[in-house]
Amino acid sequence: MNEERKMSQLEKKAREWLNERGVTINDISELVYYLQSKYHSDLTIEECRFNVEKVLTKREVQNAILTGIQLDVLAEQKGLEEPLQSTIDKDEGLYGVDEIIALSIVNVYGSIGFTNYGYIDKQKPGILKKLNDKSTGECHTFLDDIVGAIAAAASSRLAHSAVGEEEAEDDE
Repeated sequence: MNEERKMSQLEKKAREWLNERGVTINDISELVYYLQSKYHSDLTIEECRFNVEKVLTKREVQNAILTGIQLDVLAEQKGLEEPLQSTIDKDEGLYGVDEIIALSIVNVYGSIGFTNYGYIDKQKPGILKKLNDKSTGECHTFLDDIVGAIAAAASSRLAHSAVGEEEAEDDE
């Protein structure tokens, strides 16, 4: 990605928080590769990374990252009121708000993202397996879904560009 592009404070903070929570751009790029390599025989990790970088420039994505990570951190610090504290701590299956935030990311690149997201959320490859490990004492109730959604959105972007639907980039 062009290193000369000026990042907003929001984007810088979102990227910083991802790193602080143990998620790298490469981790997400590997998820994109996992989702798309069977459809693109010559796909490279660099192409996957390019699409992840593009997804991370979107304000909606940055806001979802910051919101989700903040809630995870507050849950780790036992800073939420009950019953929300226990619900997020346990990542209760019927809670669903974590998936709703993730879907706000998936929506940025169209409906193909829904299937990519659903698939990767069930498979939990790579970094998603680590984020779902409850034995660490860390809370990633929101982050695992957000990371999966970023990968799904980047996969959607890649699929659209592969069929010639180049997206008009805006200055968000």
